[in-house]
Amino acid sequence: MKPSVEIEYCPGCRWLLRAGWTAQELLTTFESELGAVTLRPSDIGGTFRVTVDATVVWNRKDEGRFPEMKELKQRIRDEIAPERDLGHSDVGGKSSDV
Repeated sequence: MKPSVEIEYCPGCRWLLRAGWTAQELLTTFESELGAVTLRPSDIGGTFRVTVDATVVWNRKDEGRFPEMKELKQRIRDEIAPERDLGHSDVGGKSSDV
């Protein structure tokens, strides 16, 4: 079974569009590797968290900011297809090398 990504966001902060754009970017980049990308509104204010299956790959509260798409794609790639080259988005190598 292919891995799933969940994007949990704060609707009160009006982050649905950001979550939707993030989902679109991930589905475009990882269309053959991902089984689903789910958007989940959170009851907790300020939430923007991205998980691959049960692994948190980005939490805005921990990081103190939103992810750059390049770094989020690298972290997701590292979880689901570590051997995959992301092309021009991968300058600097794997996220552990950045």
